[in-house]
Amino acid sequence: MSTNDHAWMALALQLARKGLYSTHPNPRVGCVIVKDGELIGEGWHVRAGEPHAEVHALRQAGDRARGATAYVTLEPCSHHGRTPPCAEALVNAGVGRVVAAMQDPNPQVAGRGLERLRSAGIEVASGVLEAEARALNVGFIKRMETGLPYLRAKLAMSLDGRTAMASGESQWITGPAARAEVQRLRAQSSVVLTGADTVLMDNARLTVRAAELGLDEEMIALAIQRPPLRVLVDGKLRVPLDAPFFQAGPTLVASTRADLVDVYQSAGHELLTFAGDAGRVDLTGLLRQLAERGANEVLLEAGPRLAGAFAAQGLIDEYQLFVAAKFLGSSARPLLELPLDRMSEARELQIKDIRAVGDDWKVIAVPSN
Repeated sequence: MSTNDHAWMALALQLARKGLYSTHPNPRVGCVIVKDGELIGEGWHVRAGEPHAEVHALRQAGDRARGATAYVTLEPCSHHGRTPPCAEALVNAGVGRVVAAMQDPNPQVAGRGLERLRSAGIEVASGVLEAEARALNVGFIKRMETGLPYLRAKLAMSLDGRTAMASGESQWITGPAARAEVQRLRAQSSVVLTGADTVLMDNARLTVRAAELGLDEEMIALAIQRPPLRVLVDGKLRVPLDAPFFQAGPTLVASTRADLVDVYQSAGHELLTFAGDAGRVDLTGLLRQLAERGANEVLLEAGPRLAGAFAAQGLIDEYQLFVAAKFLGSSARPLLELPLDRMSEARELQIKDIRAVGDDWKVIAVPSN
């Protein structure tokens, strides 16, 4: 691989990131077409059901695509879905070389797209900036490989690791810049998931608020056009249907009860039963159902009890911790309800990033394997 290959793939990845808020349940993909060192076509996948990145780029390139090199951030699809296969489009356009960042984890593709290109006499290379490409689609990759979505836990805390006062008061621990970051996390997620305690304590709606996104007009339009599904874990159905959370739009409620399905349906919501151990909601079953519905990334915004339950079961892939420069005191509520007795039981994390967000700090950490 040449330096030029990396540079052109970096541009394709930049284009793919434009789909951060809109491609669900599809992956974010970008494509550039280059001939004699000149960019002749570029494109990115905007939303499901619309043309893929390669198609946009080929339309721009036109007849000049013959003999050119196409750089695409994910292996071109080889199957008929809502759109025709991109591998065939590249073959029909007569491109001479295709460079893919990574193989598609979708079992319907999984190498078949690259093989179709090779069988047509097209030179194929793969693995250019693969780590960056995988990071852009962690949710899609995990869903394809495991049948579960990628679960991020967003937690806001004080320097002494507290999330709310003993009374439950928690607004606002962090400042406006951190809250804008959270809005963007919501917008890029397929699902925002919370619990009854959070909804009851904070009168939470957990919607995407366009005015707080801090994006340009094009990205705001895409972000609010495909709002995430809001999911409430409420095992005993404690949250009344006239709560602000329900008034903000359709919701999926995960409970251990099934006796009020018609009541919730009449109110415009969906009630599903996930009966787990000890009368609690089966959290793994819930995540698996969300993945079956096409959820790639789930954002968990919950109190210490529900967040601790997800953590205890090893279901959290990534922690996004927003840390405010303040102390809430020893009687305030902890970050997680995660009772551990010995140092050997400690849950180790690997810190991926630390940076300032306004007057607060953001720490991204993942469980150590």
